[in-house]
Amino acid sequence: MSTLQCNRLCFHLKLAILWMFFSGAVFCIHVFASTTEVETNSDAGKFIMKSYFENYESLHDSSFEDFMAHQLSSSLCQGIPDNWNVGVRLSVRELSLVGEGSHRHLSSSIRLQIGAASIPKLPAHVCEVIVIQRLPLGVYADPFELQNPHKHKAFRDIAVFGDTNLELPSFQSNRSAVEFHIDAGFNILFMQNNGTEFNLLLPLHARYQPLDESGYSVVEIGEPDMLMRCSVEGKQHKQSCLFMSPPNEKAKSTSATVAWKIPAGMKAHAGFVSVITFVTALLSTLSIVYASMFWSGTKVSKT
Repeated sequence: MSTLQCNRLCFHLKLAILWMFFSGAVFCIHVFASTTEVETNSDAGKFIMKSYFENYESLHDSSFEDFMAHQLSSSLCQGIPDNWNVGVRLSVRELSLVGEGSHRHLSSSIRLQIGAASIPKLPAHVCEVIVIQRLPLGVYADPFELQNPHKHKAFRDIAVFGDTNLELPSFQSNRSAVEFHIDAGFNILFMQNNGTEFNLLLPLHARYQPLDESGYSVVEIGEPDMLMRCSVEGKQHKQSCLFMSPPNEKAKSTSATVAWKIPAGMKAHAGFVSVITFVTALLSTLSIVYASMFWSGTKVSKT
């Protein structure tokens, strides 16, 4: 076999190996990104959003509010008087976007207060604050980024639910939500607390927006939903109790919603961009073919 034939055979083998590697990588990314949820803890039964998506196919504000008001509140806690929820107040003190461009951070400052009307004679308990941040269309949180334990070691658990496909544009995707679990402490309901603040910093990314003549698409992000869950020592087993602040007692933040102005393509530029993209792709392909032919025709000298 001549040197030229050997060079061509090696070149084709390299191309085949690269193609197999690329195909496998794309397949793996698609499989992982298409999952409904990505969690950092195997104990998925504790996630509220998991229960929601077992009853609803996608995230809608009306469905979620109905779930919180009826299905979730019906299983809050048994064996405790009806006014048990008065002493716990959760509120958002501040909500803002940090950073520039298509990759930003949503900063939330959450305040927990335990009033004088906290539950008397409650057994020993351990509590956690649950924060659910619903995201609008056009914005997503990368579940693999949130799995980094060094960046999010302050959270007991964190998970992304809903549409976690990172490649889809805004008009082909569905909404998602991020659920945080933060350790609130031991026997916290025995204490009258004037205010404990938790600061959250959630990395967010913008999807490709639909065409808009203004050149921008405005996405609004609202306040998160907040609960406190306590694991109470019972006579036979632990009982889980959820605490929610009454709607009329929730303190309003300085900014109830934040707006994210995301660049979008203009319909008038679609033809020009398509032509430039096609020409660029064609020239790149021809350059690769020419380089391959030129490289395959060179002689390899032995050293």
